[in-house]
Amino acid sequence: MKLSEKNYYEDLEIGFEYETPAITVGEAHVLGFAGLTGDFADVHVDEAFAREMGFKGRLAHGILGLGLIDALKNRCLVGFHVVAALNWQWRFVGPLYIGDRLRARLTISEKRLTSRKGRGIITLAIKGVNQNDETVQEGTNQIMVLCRLAGA
Repeated sequence: MKLSEKNYYEDLEIGFEYETPAITVGEAHVLGFAGLTGDFADVHVDEAFAREMGFKGRLAHGILGLGLIDALKNRCLVGFHVVAALNWQWRFVGPLYIGDRLRARLTISEKRLTSRKGRGIITLAIKGVNQNDETVQEGTNQIMVLCRLAGA
């Protein structure tokens, strides 16, 4: 596994673990996401309502958290020669608040070659955690990557 360079399928080992940089979820993220998607649910934009629902404050949208995790994954020191993103299996397991510092822990959990020569599929097991090391989101992401010979 190489840092600061893109890795081919052959470079990747099952069980390899790494962590992304972190990002603080801000007011601008939540309001920008609400504006982009039209999701102005009270729990995201109304502090009093969120507290009445038992939260300590307004929540970031779950899909916003997933998007931030994907962005953190893609700007990490560990990179891949990606052909395509294939799928996500995802769960929202805890609240993600405005002001939380989000980062992701990733593990290469599976890998296999495809029927098309020169490509492989890797599965990343991912945990999105906050500044208190609490898991707020988790799941898997499969991506198709180039084999070394395909990149030559």
